[in-house]
Formats: sequence, C-alpha cells, structure tokens
Amino acid sequence: MTTQQHAKTVRNLLENAPLKLATQLAKPWHYRRNGRYYLRFRPKGRPFVTFTLSLRTTDRTTAMELSKDILRALAVFHLDQPQATWDELKAQLIVIAEECLSMAHGDESLVAYSMIYDEVRSALAQGSAKASLNVDQQRALGVGQQILKAAQARLHGQPDDLVRIIDDLNERSAIDSHALASPSLSVGTSKEPLAWDKLADSYMAEHSADLKDSTRTSLLNNHKVIQRAFEAIGVADLRVHTRDDLVKLRGNLAETRMASTVNGLIQNLTTVLSWGVRNDHLAKAYTTKLKFTKGADSSRKAFSREQVVALMDHAGGMPADSWERWALSLLAITGGRVGEICQLTKVDVQNVDGYWCIDINEQTGEKSVKNKHSIRRIPLVGGALGFDLTAFLTAVKANALPSDHQDFLRTKDGRPRPTDAAAKAARGSKALGTLLRKVLGESLDENQTLHSLRHHLVSSMKSAGVPVAFAQAVTGHASRTITYDGYGSDIPLQKAYEAIQQGLMGAAQ
Repeated sequence: MTTQQHAKTVRNLLENAPLKLATQLAKPWHYRRNGRYYLRFRPKGRPFVTFTLSLRTTDRTTAMELSKDILRALAVFHLDQPQATWDELKAQLIVIAEECLSMAHGDESLVAYSMIYDEVRSALAQGSAKASLNVDQQRALGVGQQILKAAQARLHGQPDDLVRIIDDLNERSAIDSHALASPSLSVGTSKEPLAWDKLADSYMAEHSADLKDSTRTSLLNNHKVIQRAFEAIGVADLRVHTRDDLVKLRGNLAETRMASTVNGLIQNLTTVLSWGVRNDHLAKAYTTKLKFTKGADSSRKAFSREQVVALMDHAGGMPADSWERWALSLLAITGGRVGEICQLTKVDVQNVDGYWCIDINEQTGEKSVKNKHSIRRIPLVGGALGFDLTAFLTAVKANALPSDHQDFLRTKDGRPRPTDAAAKAARGSKALGTLLRKVLGESLDENQTLHSLRHHLVSSMKSAGVPVAFAQAVTGHASRTITYDGYGSDIPLQKAYEAIQQGLMGAAQ
C-alpha cells in the first residue's frame, strides 16, 4: 500500500473534520531528517511548546498531503469550538468510533491503519499533555485515545472494547461518560487509576520529537510488550503497584525471553516509571536492582582469530571492484556496524593528520547513526589481517564502496533500490551474512553473526591491553562499560590507529 493511499485512508476516517483548530497554531513547517519528512507546529504565542510528527514518506508532495490530514485529525479531537458541551463533543466521538468499527479492511489496509492509529493517538497524547484545553476537551481527548486503542484491537479481530465504548457513549450520561476518559496525567489527578499504556503514552509525547524513527519504533514496541505483561499479571493501576508486582512482571517477561532481553525491557520500564515519579504521576517506582544479574550477558559470540583470517583471506581473493570484498574487510578491521559501512561514500574516506580513515557521520539526509557517540573517525591500518590499503583506496575511486556500487544500488534488471540508511543496512546484512555462512560453513556458531566481527576487534584490543578509552573511541560506544563488559571519546587518530594495530597485529587470539 502506498503512502498516498495511507493519506487517503486518513481522509476517509476524518472526512467531516473541521479545518480550524480550537488551539490556534502558528504556521506549521516541514523538515527532512534521514530522507523522511516531518511536520512541526506550535500554539501561537508559545515558542517553546512544539509538536513533531513523522510523515513516514520521502516524497514531498505526499508529505504535504499527509500534513493536511494530520492537522485535520488534531482538529477533530481538539475541536474548533472551546465552548462546546460534552454532549456535542460526544456526538463527534461516536461518529469516529463507529467508522473505526464498521470499516472494511484488506491485509495492506490493516497495516496502514495500525500506523495511522499510532500516529493520531500520539498526537492526542501530546495535546493532552501540553495544550491548554478545558475539561470537556481533555475528556474528549481521553476518550479519543481509548477509541484509537480499541480500534487497533479491532484490527486484530478484537472488537469488544470498541463496541463497549460506543455503547457507553450512546447510553451513559455525561457524568458516566467521564469515567471513560483516559486519566489526565497532569498533577492533581492522582486519584484516577493509571495504567502503563497511559503513562508510557505521555512519556513518548514529551520525548518523541527528540528520537530517531528507529528508536521511537523500538520503544513503542517495547512499551507494548510491557503493557501485555502488566495485563497478564493483573496490574491495572501503577499508582498502587508494589515491588512484588514488578518481580512478577519480570518473571512473565522471562518466560519466553533471554535474561539480556528482559533487562533491556526493564530498562525501558525503569525510564518511564522514574519519569513518572519526577513528574508527580507516581509516588514511587520499585525498580531498584530489578534487572537479572546472572545469565544476562549477550549471547553473541566473537569470532576466533582463525575465523576472521579465513574471512579476510576469502575477501582478498574477490574482485577488486567487489563491494562485498571491501565491506567485509572494513567490518573486520574497523569494528564498524553494518549500517555504518554500507552508507560510506567517497568523501567519507579521508586522510587526516597523515592517517587514512573512514568518517562515520550523518551529514546527509540518507545517512543515520545509532547515537551521537557513533559519529567518529576510524583509522585504516594497512596490513592488519592482510588488509591492502593501497588496493582499497584505488577501489574507492572506482566506485567499489557499497553506496557507490551499481550492483548494490540497483536490481539485476536495473531498477533502483531504496537508498535510505535502513534499507542499505538490511541489504548489506543479507548479502554479507550469506557470504559469511558460505566461507565459514560448519565452523560458524549459531551465536555468531556479522556483529561478531565487531566483538572480535574489541576482544582483541582488550586482550592486547589497549586502554578502554581508546577502544571506546574506535567502536563509538556510549560508555566504557559497554565497550569491555558487553563486548570485551574523543582521542587523537594516532591513538585509535595504535589501538587497532595493537589489537589486530599482535598475538593471535
């Protein structure tokens, strides 16, 4: 389903929406990041209160159309008549809820609407948390969020919640309907029950604008996993949660997940609960020392030196213009991530202070890095594991880097491939992973992947006595603990060069 069809489905959902917002906005503006368009807007007279929504497209025309639809969605739920009574607002909500319930869907439409409901629900959460709205508007926003959550359940064949909301809106009085509204998360309403999804939504509303798309998606998915775990153990109100509740939650998560994965989810849980305490939504969060301490090490296993030498020997025998040859070689001698290597361009291969290096950056819209610590220069050590620096520099000029190579950028029949960072990383991972299995065969452990080349470099530097700060600068980790505890700053290139040289050209591992 195309993005333009996504825009059409939003219009179908909100076709009767008023065009004027109750909260008057300054002129919205658009910007691009990593090739995608975003819409940013703010209430008039409030320069420090901004809202940002991803338009999920790299096409400008489609982005402009989606912008109109998102503004219309906000208009539906914020309304253009602040003086409207709850009964009047309720009638508008019934129309939306009934359309969500009755609309027919195909397989692609199901995916599209799931994305749309997520975006609109996020917009409502931001409005509730940040906009200046009256009681009835906040009540409408709360019910609106419940409608969208129930609508998503309906997409999975679970219509009961949506039917219940429609029945309640139709049959209950305004006072009864008030109980339907999602509890406001502002200070002063602490007597209302507070479910995990409401707290997590409010947290994301405050932080979404500062997150990359990939990070935002990952957090939303993790929050959904945590929500299901809370539902499984019967915790519906975090205001009265106990330490025992969180221990049960951890146990539920661990039933089908490794300890390291559970610890990642608990970190997300801790972040949101701690934010809730700081903002007076919760009195206390019982998350201290909740993570597993045993069995929590990463299952990824570093390659042995013999395996890496075998890979480099194979790469050395590949054609000089093969992008796979140089991508695999760079992964082995720099410890770079697959996505970082696959988005390199000619201008990223530089001579700085007499050292040839690769520059990991996101200076163009199609590039993306994991975090700010990932932006770095990694020196290239000629001779390390047989790496031919002169041949590499010649190949770079001949367009042998993945981002410049025709075979990487186009299909066999000449059609262009997507050029965003995620697509390049996925394409590189698939091709290089196949090469990995071909070369190593039965010696490849089930816990060894392309990322094991990164582990190999780190463990090599650690074994060679390289100071952790230097290893951290090479790998681009956010903390020194991650660099050596999980795998095995800014420093001069010479020190980074010596760190790699010491790790890869010393004794065999």
